[in-house]
Amino acid sequence: MAKYDPLRDHLEANGSPLINLSFATIAHMVDGLPQSASDYRAWWSNERASTRHVQARAWTEAGYAAEPDLANQMVQFRKG
Repeated sequence: MAKYDPLRDHLEANGSPLINLSFATIAHMVDGLPQSASDYRAWWSNERASTRHVQARAWTEAGYAAEPDLANQMVQFRKG
């Protein structure tokens, strides 16, 4: 199992058009996030085929795009 598979599975199981999760919740799901997730919007890039952003596969494979809010340590996943 890849590190971010639990996030993908959670999004797929939820299926809502909008899902808001805190960075802490996601970190708990995936056994920790790197500091760059809190520091850089680019970490949340929605590049599905990117080899640099392997975490993006989790939400893009589930059919979502990530919209991070670094100031509040939250991310909104938008389906579609």
